[in-house]
Amino acid sequence: MRIVLIIAAFLLVSSQWTGMVSANEPGADPYTERMKLYKKVETVTQIPWYYLAAVDQYERSIRQTRRDLPKPESTIAIYFPPEKWAGLTNPNPQEENPAIIQFFNGFGVDGDGDGRASLKNDEDVLYAFANYLLSYGVDPDNIKIGLWNYYHRDKTVSIIVGKAKIYRHFGRLDLEKRVFPVPLRSNHSYRSTWGDARGWGGRRVHEGTDIFADYGVPVRATCYGIIEMKGWNRFGGWRIGIRDINNTYHYFGHLSGYAKDIHVGQIVEPGKVIGGVGSTGYGPPGTSGKFPPHLHYGMYKDNGITEWAFDPYPHLAKWKRLERMSLRKK
Repeated sequence: MRIVLIIAAFLLVSSQWTGMVSANEPGADPYTERMKLYKKVETVTQIPWYYLAAVDQYERSIRQTRRDLPKPESTIAIYFPPEKWAGLTNPNPQEENPAIIQFFNGFGVDGDGDGRASLKNDEDVLYAFANYLLSYGVDPDNIKIGLWNYYHRDKTVSIIVGKAKIYRHFGRLDLEKRVFPVPLRSNHSYRSTWGDARGWGGRRVHEGTDIFADYGVPVRATCYGIIEMKGWNRFGGWRIGIRDINNTYHYFGHLSGYAKDIHVGQIVEPGKVIGGVGSTGYGPPGTSGKFPPHLHYGMYKDNGITEWAFDPYPHLAKWKRLERMSLRKK
């Protein structure tokens, strides 16, 4: 009975949203279109829009980096394999009849009231995932349980929950702004040091870019994100790790110290001071001065299976150029 009422409510809301512009139409803003869908499904299911946005953005990010998944082409990027959508034992993986899909315990549902449950329909896809979460509950703890049972990966659940906190905090989806890690007017220098040899602690390669500056020069968050890590690392000294909405982990190493009240789980935005340039590391907690002061900046991408480092230098150069252009306009 509950499912019938939910579907009826969804169809009622659908009739009130028929004026929505397709994201594929010229001039359509993808952020606006996504938000409309998130809020629409939230109204019916009571699953908070920021959890739906977090799942959607998580899947958008992993689909852009993995070869075993199709690239996202629709407004909603959540991906269901056809056999999962139609039901694992369904002889027709292209099935769109909601009743037959339900009989085979598939995920597919009719989200927009057209009588079909289509993988090509953004409303159907988003509502299907919300309907799955709804089977666990609408509170944060039960949503976490539902996410774990779907992805079977603790890190994935943590990343999605972090994204949800970011979206909830800022109340919007357009969070792509980036800035350079240190103030542009500071005395600093950097070059591509990706892959350079490092010897302390065993033979290894340099996974990042070194930005040389004076002690105490402010170190800034480069993106909208959530602080995942803070503390001592024998290689990186006092360091901070920030995860952005694109599943990228930004690593700030060799800090002289932290800004006041910085803590794990804190939401940050571009330009937020998180610490200062230092020369900590290469030893037990507090070790400093074994090399010139500089910021080690690293970037790591998570694709839902593993995480790997990539060269931040091109991104740093781009962010510096864009920030300089932005300052000139003021």
